[in-house]
Amino acid sequence: MPTASTPGSLSQPSSRLEGGISMAGSWQVKVQAGGMLLALFGWVSSCVTTFVPLWKNLNLELNELEVWNMGLWQVCITQEEGAVGCQAHGSFLALPPELRISRLLMCLSNGLGLLGCLLAALGMEGWRPCEDKPGLKRRLLLAGGAALGIAGMATLAPVSWVAYNTVLDYWDDTVPDIVPRWEFGEATFLGWFAGVFLAASGLLLACSTRPMRTTPPPVPACHQLPAARGLPGGHHLHPKNADLVI
Repeated sequence: MPTASTPGSLSQPSSRLEGGISMAGSWQVKVQAGGMLLALFGWVSSCVTTFVPLWKNLNLELNELEVWNMGLWQVCITQEEGAVGCQAHGSFLALPPELRISRLLMCLSNGLGLLGCLLAALGMEGWRPCEDKPGLKRRLLLAGGAALGIAGMATLAPVSWVAYNTVLDYWDDTVPDIVPRWEFGEATFLGWFAGVFLAASGLLLACSTRPMRTTPPPVPACHQLPAARGLPGGHHLHPKNADLVI
């Protein structure tokens, strides 16, 4: 007689499968939440870097009461009394090449960062939109991660370029020592952090689309039917060797 499998032997593998799926889901949710936090912080920092006039600082040795600050859009003079006067750059074409290209790249970074945050938010686990379409949510996360990664590169490139030219001008031997030199501003360091955060968030969101590999539980072996001992009427299932002799 075949032995019937007990209900407990079938429910145990299914419970293990559900536990593996829940672990994979919790892992994805944590990675996506961390990626979104980095993305938001990086995007806000990138926007602040774009518009604050703190890319370069200049302290005049002849007049220590004034501090000059240069940004992508304007130049500001801070006096000792606390008064700040800002003046916008006269012409876009009259700017140095690094400032012109930095404007375009930083604006591109801000737009891509916002787009990446919106796409990634729609594709996150636990959100109502597109909940019944896992394939679409995965594509949205990949697109959002790619947009955030490009935004990070678009932030790091202009900040590093301006910093490189600032170092070259500072150590230029052809300029007399009496001439004041531009130095790094606070926006330079903020832009580096923003670019790293955006790139890291894009990488985390893209990696969260890959499901965690879980080892499937061993499937219990099927109980085999015992060999039939004989057939009705005295005939055997397999004939003996003596029966084959004519």
